Amino acid sequence: MADLKELQESVLNGNRKKSEELTRKALDEGASPVEIINEGLIPGMQVVGEKFKCNEFYVPEVLVAARAMQSAMALVKPLLAAGDIKARAKVAIGTVQGDLHDIGKNLVMMMLEGAGFEIVDCGVDVSPEKFLEAVKDKGASVIAMSALLTTTMPGMKTTIQALDEAGLRDKITVLVGGAPVTQEYADEIGADGYAPDAASAVDALKEILNV
Repeated sequence: MADLKELQESVLNGNRKKSEELTRKALDEGASPVEIINEGLIPGMQVVGEKFKCNEFYVPEVLVAARAMQSAMALVKPLLAAGDIKARAKVAIGTVQGDLHDIGKNLVMMMLEGAGFEIVDCGVDVSPEKFLEAVKDKGASVIAMSALLTTTMPGMKTTIQALDEAGLRDKITVLVGGAPVTQEYADEIGADGYAPDAASAVDALKEILNV
């Protein structure tokens, strides 16, 4: 029987090569892709998130762990049959219009993917129209927006207004975050949730969606 605990450890330690080896070994020993994801990769990233929240891990450790998880995921994803594993939700993520800072956004993206969310990466400098496109064309049910500058924060409000005007606001969950963003600002613009950091983003979204 495949040792998925060891796979969790290799993700936690950011050992990309070992994560790939253990994933291949688990597949050879008959573990299903769903088992590998749910019992190896996701629990490994959950511990990473907890350590990040407690300041035991910092951005570099989270990035290497996420890369180890992603390289293992790349081996099992093609083997998943449609409907084998249900994502918690599809999240369109991006930095708002005028903001080109993507480290925080990428971190949140990796943490969400590690927690079983499907990601639509809209990139940086994302206009309200592009977020709407991700909802209409890609089927995203969550919009996660970040801003690193106070001057770009209004892009969050504009995007929520665009959802309103398109008649989609009540169907979409909106999560906001970024250095200058506060819970007060999130409440003021009518966002559904606020996350001060990447690990909290996962918890906040799970709580809002009850997943």
